[in-house]
Amino acid sequence: MQPLREESVVIETSHTTVHYLDKLRNRKKPLRYMQKDGRFPVDIHTSPGGWCPYVTDIFTTLVECRWAWMFLMFSLSYILSWIFFGLCYWLIAHANGDEYNEDDDLCVYNVRGFTSAFLFSMETQATIGYGFRGMSENCIVAIIVVTIQDVFSCLLDTIIIGIVVAKMASACKRAQTVGFSSCAVVNLRNGVLCLSWRLGDFRGNHIVDGVVKAQLVRHIKQPMAGSLRMVYQHIEVEEREVVLATPATIIHKINHNSPLYTLGPEDIKQDTFEIVVSFTYTGDSTGMLHQTRTSFSPSDIRWGQRFQEMLKPGKKHYKVDYARFNETNWVPVPMMSAEEYDRERSSLNNNEAQYQLFKPVLCSTSPDVIEVVQQTSL
Repeated sequence: MQPLREESVVIETSHTTVHYLDKLRNRKKPLRYMQKDGRFPVDIHTSPGGWCPYVTDIFTTLVECRWAWMFLMFSLSYILSWIFFGLCYWLIAHANGDEYNEDDDLCVYNVRGFTSAFLFSMETQATIGYGFRGMSENCIVAIIVVTIQDVFSCLLDTIIIGIVVAKMASACKRAQTVGFSSCAVVNLRNGVLCLSWRLGDFRGNHIVDGVVKAQLVRHIKQPMAGSLRMVYQHIEVEEREVVLATPATIIHKINHNSPLYTLGPEDIKQDTFEIVVSFTYTGDSTGMLHQTRTSFSPSDIRWGQRFQEMLKPGKKHYKVDYARFNETNWVPVPMMSAEEYDRERSSLNNNEAQYQLFKPVLCSTSPDVIEVVQQTSL
């Protein structure tokens, strides 16, 4: 029984419709270094110091935790503080004999047990002030405890409000409105093979500028040591500082300094590298530093394609069609590595190079049908 294959149809070459068969669908996919949404699939089993770093930096820990845990900590912080100070008031009333004393020599009025002491603690910290329970000037200890609870209440409210505001204005929420294209393309620009991908801001209040970075990550297995090693190579991009008023196309020239220089389309399909890209910027509304990340595996790189135009001038505004943000068209590109392309182009004259580098390509769609796509020179 043959494994399943998937047929894809691309209708954009100005010549014909190209049919091609994808690779085996049941092929095991390698583990990504970074997910498409920018998250790292890393599980830390044993961290130095255990829980101490998380407790020491409790503010960051609470900001990064889930909302369910945040509401749990929010509720427990108030309830436990009410119980603690209620216990203090109950002990003060019990030591002064307020439970059985009916005269005016009381520390806390109408506190006859722990339940009434808990209610007095909650009314004091929440500034409800029903007026039924209260303290007298006869007991200095109760006055000190009420003062401490008032100060603690202000401090706790400030911390809780700060954490909630910081969590609502979290950088990851703003980063969801700035996105990269789902694929990267390889085509010719001014006679040079280039790798490019798109970057866009989907909000109305656009980002003024930001910085783009890219790295190539390789997974190198060491059978003798039984370990996996990550190798990082810098990818140089043109115009690292981007003004994102309209969608931008990030371009990397595949020259002799590029880690992709020796890789052709078939080499890329069989390789296991991953291109990690990021865009770091400052939010115009909050002033906070944000970062949007994604990665491109070899299966995400489309050789011989270009992005469709999505920016059109109107009468008063530029119109951006984000429905074409990930759409690509086929373009004639030599099916060889940039190293081979430069060597062939330098060894041949212009006329010979035009024929040799852009020769007809055979596209097999079935055992009985073979289509020819005549590529034209740029």
